[in-house]
Amino acid sequence: MSTAGRLDIAIVGYGTGGQAAAVFLSRDGHNVQVFERAPSPRPIGAGFLLQPTGLEALWSLGLLERALAYGAPVERLYGETIGGRPVMDMRYRELDPRLFGLGLQRGTLFSLLDRAWTPAVQAGCSVAAVDTDRGTLTDARGRRYGPFDLVVVADGAASQLRGQVAPAHLDRPYPWGAQWCLVEAGAWAWPAELRQRYRQARAMAGMLPVGTHPDDPTPRASFFWSVPTAELEPSAWCGEPAWRAGLDAVWPEAAQALGATCVPEGLAAARYRDAVHSRWHAGRAVLLGDAAHAMSPQLGQGVNMALLDARALRDALREAPPAQALPRYVQRRRAHVRAYQAWSRWLTPLFQSERDLVAHVRDWGFHPLTRIPGLRNQSLRVLTGTRYGWFGALQPDAAFLEALDAARTRGQGWRPARSAAALAETPPG
Repeated sequence: MSTAGRLDIAIVGYGTGGQAAAVFLSRDGHNVQVFERAPSPRPIGAGFLLQPTGLEALWSLGLLERALAYGAPVERLYGETIGGRPVMDMRYRELDPRLFGLGLQRGTLFSLLDRAWTPAVQAGCSVAAVDTDRGTLTDARGRRYGPFDLVVVADGAASQLRGQVAPAHLDRPYPWGAQWCLVEAGAWAWPAELRQRYRQARAMAGMLPVGTHPDDPTPRASFFWSVPTAELEPSAWCGEPAWRAGLDAVWPEAAQALGATCVPEGLAAARYRDAVHSRWHAGRAVLLGDAAHAMSPQLGQGVNMALLDARALRDALREAPPAQALPRYVQRRRAHVRAYQAWSRWLTPLFQSERDLVAHVRDWGFHPLTRIPGLRNQSLRVLTGTRYGWFGALQPDAAFLEALDAARTRGQGWRPARSAAALAETPPG
């Protein structure tokens, strides 16, 4: 148990949320122990877009410079139909000339966070039960751990523990998922843009530059291909010629970029859930990240939300003991999360469904509507993760904005990544 304000904290799950929570809380002097079901913890997925909100969370950990050194800066979010009609065209500079997004490989963020603390990870431990009153964990073999002052459940969108902490108001899978992979960026024509191509809402391909990895200096891009979850089953595989022809019909440039990718072996499958909780905590346990608020990836906020959750939990625990801190943590995050869950739920059918009429209306109306000055600002805030609730806005720290501006001025993040050895010479924080 804790002594002199130092808490014994268990974290279940070593994804982005669990990692970030471990770094934030261990740096505050708490005794942190992580329980991860995978025998060898590793990132899952190809790449993602860090929004200004996520970048600010990394900045508060002293990891912004390292992330910029590896990632690919993204200035524009652009989507079009297969006929070339713009559906989405957003530029960060219209919101603030200092802002930008950062495409990053999941493996890169995993490595940065893993190296930012002295890991105490019990791998290969599948936690089956959490006693919220006593603060104990029981694994699948019946072994018990604890008691802990605080248990952070961060075991992802498919969490097996969320219902033991707080009943879910909604917990259901999305009927659409995705196939992902990393490809060499090479001579990709849009090195500073998230690009998407749509055929109605039945087919969507995306390509996001995601920079390099500490163990691989080759610049890469993350490819996304939307499919119904039924087509993710091995028995539903249509064959390589048909798969490549389907992609080529939607986006020839993307099909060419995947020419050297082995399919289906080189494609990772992703499935998504929509999980809503009226409360996120009970007793000594609290939900964090996708375990608390899984949502469609349509707005690309999952990693950013997890980072914000971890920082908010750290801040709440600085102000009060867990009994008072947990309600504060939830209160500070709820408005932000609820709005994005709702927007994701509403927007997903526009891009991943069989609703052709809805997609037709989207193709003809979405872009003109987002050109209207007032609506454009609102759309920019939603897409960049900076909308707070329905009408508010998250205001970045002035020092963080100065750091971004300085990075842009000196070219940090716009040049090839420095070597891992060079970065290792600069301690985080």
